[in-house]
Amino acid sequence: MRRVAFAAFLGTALEWYDFFIYGAVAALVFNKIFFPSYDPTVGILLSFATFAVGFIARPLGALLFGHMGDTVGRKKVLVITMLLMGVATVGIGLLPSYDQIGISAPILLIVLRILQGLALGGEWGGAVLMTAEHGDAKRKGYNTSFAQIGVPIGNLLSVGVIVLTSMMLSDEQFVSWGWRVPFLLSTVLIVVGLWVRSGVEESPEFAALSETRKTSRPLVELLKSYPRQLMIACFIRIGTDVAFYIFSLFVLTYVTSRLGLPKSISLNAVLIASAIQIAVIPAVATLSDSIGRKPVFLVGSIGGMIWVFFFFSLIDTRDPTMITVAICVAMTCWAFMYGPLAAFITELFPTHVRYSGISLGFQLAGILGGGIAPLIATTLLREFQTPMAIAWYVAGALALTTISILLSRETSSSRVSSDQARVSTAH
Repeated sequence: MRRVAFAAFLGTALEWYDFFIYGAVAALVFNKIFFPSYDPTVGILLSFATFAVGFIARPLGALLFGHMGDTVGRKKVLVITMLLMGVATVGIGLLPSYDQIGISAPILLIVLRILQGLALGGEWGGAVLMTAEHGDAKRKGYNTSFAQIGVPIGNLLSVGVIVLTSMMLSDEQFVSWGWRVPFLLSTVLIVVGLWVRSGVEESPEFAALSETRKTSRPLVELLKSYPRQLMIACFIRIGTDVAFYIFSLFVLTYVTSRLGLPKSISLNAVLIASAIQIAVIPAVATLSDSIGRKPVFLVGSIGGMIWVFFFFSLIDTRDPTMITVAICVAMTCWAFMYGPLAAFITELFPTHVRYSGISLGFQLAGILGGGIAPLIATTLLREFQTPMAIAWYVAGALALTTISILLSRETSSSRVSSDQARVSTAH
């Protein structure tokens, strides 16, 4: 179990590092590299549009790799997705700018971003299932948290590399070529991740399925037999996703472009928040094994709904300490949601359609949540000229998640056998 947990943690962290590097650099410099002929605000919108493309591709990756994971096994898919993510990320680091090859540059950027989205669409579900299906059913929250902490660690690595690169280079050097360094470093990280994952055994729950119980059409059976569970898996994550990308990504653009402060202030705050999350996520996931997934999740969703109105007020003080407090508290609320999330939606589906179910539910929410959150936030700020418009947007998304949680049944108490449905239906 320790080896499986380490492989899930390391691989997920590396894939999220690749995905987050794109988001952070898109927020800071892509408008200058790939869309230089537009005014700054339009350039930022176009940068975030290419960011959103990755989210659109993620459900396609969930369909493709979810099918493979339910038919040929979890382990093979995890190796393929990591390799695909590595190739796409290094490709972005080698991509010529708009000034060098014209319109071909943003087109190639979008193609590589699609490949990143496809890879991540299959990555998360497999990493979660390898930990959930290897360990004790009574510790699913704790076990799956090893895959969940890949998000803050990936964020920590990506922002940390950008901070170090920014410290070593001038702003002109960073915009000119320094932004490529974090992408190219992915080569080393991916090699290590592939080596670790290649030594992990297949999920015992998947291996134990009889040939008659396996299905050659997991998606068809999923949509036919478990549509309500799929909707629950999607809706409980939408607010979680919106909150994350506003609190950790859009804030980078807001602090630098709107407030005119050095990018180091928001980057350092996100670094500290990510470090805190590494401790909070496994702690609250373990707590959900004892008191249930719902109460832990609700602390985060309701807390985030309230805090978002203080969030931008503290950011607008321009005080680095207040900015750090705002981001750290916001991301702690998010951790209370994300910690039990993997176990919650894993317990919704039976083994033979579980990879497809959790992957598709998780990634569909990405389109409606994080994929368009920076775009919507930028548009709201441009139209209303106040961050309170963004606060109401985040609060609305979290309200949707809160309602979905309240209407769902508790799953942690229904530890049925692996070949039965783990159902959490609305009252």
